[in-house]
Amino acid sequence: MAHIKNEKKLEDGYTEKTTVNTEKNGYKRYVHWICSPGNKCMPVNEPSPFTHNIQWRIFRIMAEFIEGFEFLSKLKGEVTIFGSARIMPSNPYYKTAKELGSLLAKNGYTVITGGGPGIMEAGNWGAFEAGGESIGIDIELPHEQRRNQFVTRGIGFHYFFTRKVMMSASAQAYVFLPGGFGTLDEMTEMITLIQTGKIPSNVPVILVGKKFWQGFIDWTSTVMMHEQKFINKNEFDIMQVVDTPEEALKIIKKTVEREM
Repeated sequence: MAHIKNEKKLEDGYTEKTTVNTEKNGYKRYVHWICSPGNKCMPVNEPSPFTHNIQWRIFRIMAEFIEGFEFLSKLKGEVTIFGSARIMPSNPYYKTAKELGSLLAKNGYTVITGGGPGIMEAGNWGAFEAGGESIGIDIELPHEQRRNQFVTRGIGFHYFFTRKVMMSASAQAYVFLPGGFGTLDEMTEMITLIQTGKIPSNVPVILVGKKFWQGFIDWTSTVMMHEQKFINKNEFDIMQVVDTPEEALKIIKKTVEREM
């Protein structure tokens, strides 16, 4: 039987609810709803009716931005760690991410990740073990809770784009460990925001793992900068490549607290 896990009042009399239905095999299904003032509720996990009603989508987007910025406003000294969700604990990069999370926490920084498995889990684990702030900004999926167990404070988002805004909103450094298309997308977007002045130029983009990132760095330098002149040297230098958590921390220590 389903029961209400939490309920939140939105603007204009609307309510956001999360229900949990525990099945016979112990599997839990989480369903998120937005309810009108007349208590007519629509599941925001179900794409068809939600997608076809633009008013419902706008309310959901507004709510996610409001809740997200309110959540971030309570954090200090944030450093966001990005990387593959597919990396297992036996992978050396997982161990690097865990060590980095620990070092950051011990030095008073708030560790933010996407809240999921892989590199995100490792970064949160390191911060958690060190007794620091371990934050997860995760994505909500219809049939599961994706947040890793080492998140001490977290917030979930229905939309990937609102989640990405929150991960970039106030961090004073971005650290990218090896990953796939998602990591590459996040990394190049952060560089673009710094390149265009939307994020201050003193916020570093740190790539950890020279062996992994070297091919991208070589191609960016040779083709994009020198051959085609699509970027200049200052833009290329936004990326700082290191091999160890200690090297990353040394760069981060030169940063300052950033306003949203």
